[in-house]
Amino acid sequence: MNYAELTANIQDICENTFTADQLAMFTEQAEQKIYNSVQIPALRKNVTGTLATNNKYLSTPTDFLWAYSLAVIDASGEYHYLLNKDVNFIREAYPVPTSTGLPKHYAYFDDNTFIVGPTPNANYSAELHYGYYPQSIVTAGTTWLGDEFDSALLNGALVEAIRFMKGEPDMVQLYTTLYAQAIGLLKNLGDGKLRQDAYRSGQFREKVG
Repeated sequence: MNYAELTANIQDICENTFTADQLAMFTEQAEQKIYNSVQIPALRKNVTGTLATNNKYLSTPTDFLWAYSLAVIDASGEYHYLLNKDVNFIREAYPVPTSTGLPKHYAYFDDNTFIVGPTPNANYSAELHYGYYPQSIVTAGTTWLGDEFDSALLNGALVEAIRFMKGEPDMVQLYTTLYAQAIGLLKNLGDGKLRQDAYRSGQFREKVG
């Protein structure tokens, strides 16, 4: 479902004409709720950077929200995954900034910087897997969510639209229930099926009486 189809469905179901700004608000509010409820592939990004010699700070991407993993790649190409700690740990474990080595830990230093410990003893490539908000369907026109799981997006936007209209409580409850059902199915995909395979987890089996 693209954005034009989504907005047409919202207005048809609500039997109301909304402004473009209102439709965008309903949609973006629904996206925000969904993206903070389920981890789907569209929320994941990968980027490489450089940890410089004697510099224990690493800038985060501008669209960074949270980290899945941070790895340092040594001269032989071997990956060394860093353990996430807090700044206090880094300061206590590595109290002398001039003491250098292969980084083993990292922490969120501020809104746009990691701090690592120990301070790098050479230039290292770093690979960050992180979460971010993908471009909204409002501006992109089509997104993974609209293409693969439009029921969650549509019902989420309808909840926002009905509340905006100060709709009857039973209608608010209806679309809230439909949204919850859609999110349940999406969580089954994003937090379940996409995190396992038949080789490691075995095939799903339903008990029969």
